[in-house]
Amino acid sequence: MLLGFAAVLCAADPYVGTWKMNLAKTKYKTGTAPKEQTITITETGSDTSVAVAGTAADGSKIALSYTIPTAGGPGKIDSSAYDGVSSKLIAPNEREVMYKKGGKTVYTAHSKVSADGHSLSVHSKEANALGQTVDATAVYDKQ
Repeated sequence: MLLGFAAVLCAADPYVGTWKMNLAKTKYKTGTAPKEQTITITETGSDTSVAVAGTAADGSKIALSYTIPTAGGPGKIDSSAYDGVSSKLIAPNEREVMYKKGGKTVYTAHSKVSADGHSLSVHSKEANALGQTVDATAVYDKQ
């Protein structure tokens, strides 16, 4: 039984890798989908680093990077229109990330990696970095 528990502890974070937005599967109720977007997630020790790059619908550049504790909690913004970030680990393959301005949560992203590890769905709500109200579910394919 202890060996089974140790295997769970040593399991790789299912979020780690490069994820490309699948526009055909992405659905926006409000807001506008980007032309393209890629998320790169790496893990170093007890921290997870996230870098988002792409092109917005208006042609402007999308660039966001931050580091959060893999187990959840307050993180550090490296580059973003937001001034704070924190996360909550719901399950090994499910997280919620809250982006903040002035100490207040202004954007929430609830993400889940599929059981087979090949797709990532992110449901986002509230005001994005451009100040647009968004209610969307973006789907990403692992590269």
